[in-house]
Amino acid sequence: MSEQKKLSYGAVLHNKVSSDDEAFFKRTVARLETIQNHLKTTPRSGRLRDKVCIITGVGSLKGIGRASAIQYAHEGAKHLYLLDFDGKNLPDLKSEIESKYPDVKVTVVQGDAADEEVISGLCKQALREEGKLDVFFANAGVATANFLDDVSAEQFSRIMKVNALSCFLAVKYASQAMLKTNPSRGKGYTGGSIILTASIAGIRSGAGSLDYSASKAAVNNIAQTAPYQLRNTDIRVNSICPGLIQTGMTEMTFNYAAKRGTTNKVGQLCPLGRYGVAEEIANLALFLASDESSYINGQNIAIDGGLSSSHPVAPGRWA
Repeated sequence: MSEQKKLSYGAVLHNKVSSDDEAFFKRTVARLETIQNHLKTTPRSGRLRDKVCIITGVGSLKGIGRASAIQYAHEGAKHLYLLDFDGKNLPDLKSEIESKYPDVKVTVVQGDAADEEVISGLCKQALREEGKLDVFFANAGVATANFLDDVSAEQFSRIMKVNALSCFLAVKYASQAMLKTNPSRGKGYTGGSIILTASIAGIRSGAGSLDYSASKAAVNNIAQTAPYQLRNTDIRVNSICPGLIQTGMTEMTFNYAAKRGTTNKVGQLCPLGRYGVAEEIANLALFLASDESSYINGQNIAIDGGLSSSHPVAPGRWA
């Protein structure tokens, strides 16, 4: 084949790949829009009927916590206690849920999920007002993007506090509340579901900075270790390990791609070839909160389009 024909063939192949990529991206965007709006057409089935739930980290408008709160309300939670460090968006979330789901009680609290007094008090408030606690979704957390030399001891400690200590406090005080029985309020036996937001960065390296990854590895270990401290109580503890999800926390990544014109390449390394959205994580958080997951305990569940299923490899090659 002549050099000219090779160049011509290469151009055709490039145009075809570009065209295929663009078509795939358009399908992806349409699919994600459907997922984000699925509650508009999904009947309320009562999967969380009569459950009293606490969710932390609900303040971000694109966040996992907010999406989960709305999902829990859609599935009939009795009372949602919603906490965030930043109280700016809490009134809007409360009014949105109450307007769409008037049968669901909503209490919003501005506070630090890594503050022992705040978390202990919130669990006690649920017991005082509702007589029980069924679900605690410890979702609060922060991300970092610093290289090793730029991470101070102070910052490392802060990240561990926000991401890991908050989960420890959730497990400690939620489990104490879940051990309380109250037959008159529908809780004849001990039990409940504690869900922790970790990350695939806590499973293995390559998905986050050192301080962030270490904190999420701690969260995953808490989820594995706590069930053995809560044997025979029917209290389950699991962690969710998201991959690249479009939230307020990852906004910088998506903005950078948009400036470069490469938004269609975000998430291309995972087998599904795309990023995820908060509603997809909320679906898993709903499953773990519901009785449908009654035999799932001590697990670190990756929800990342398959990214963490493999060692690093060039797409399409096996050696």
